[in-house]
Amino acid sequence: MSKAGKAWDPGNPDRLYIVTSGRAQAGERARLDLVTLVVARSKSDPGLQPEHSAIVQMCDYPLSIAEISAYLTLPVSTVTVLVTDLLKEDQVEARPPVPVATLPNVQLLEAVMHGLQNL
Repeated sequence: MSKAGKAWDPGNPDRLYIVTSGRAQAGERARLDLVTLVVARSKSDPGLQPEHSAIVQMCDYPLSIAEISAYLTLPVSTVTVLVTDLLKEDQVEARPPVPVATLPNVQLLEAVMHGLQNL
């Protein structure tokens, strides 16, 4: 089959190059990792490219970079570049995930337990 007759492959490196405008890294401003939560700040702008628009539409509630990558079937590196573009345009907001609660002090728990037993 000739190259012109091939179907559009979403994982094709040429497509990823076009989607990110040739950029391979997200840039200095955004420090995004797999668990960074992304949430839309506004409705999708009609002038956005389809991948940017899809991210804004799906992030009406917080989603991690890994989830966005899975839903769009794009590599994480590509998604971080796209999210960085949206951050610069104030279309989305990125936040670190909610930290896991630290375990309470064992001595405090023992003191509460002894106090309850003495009641």
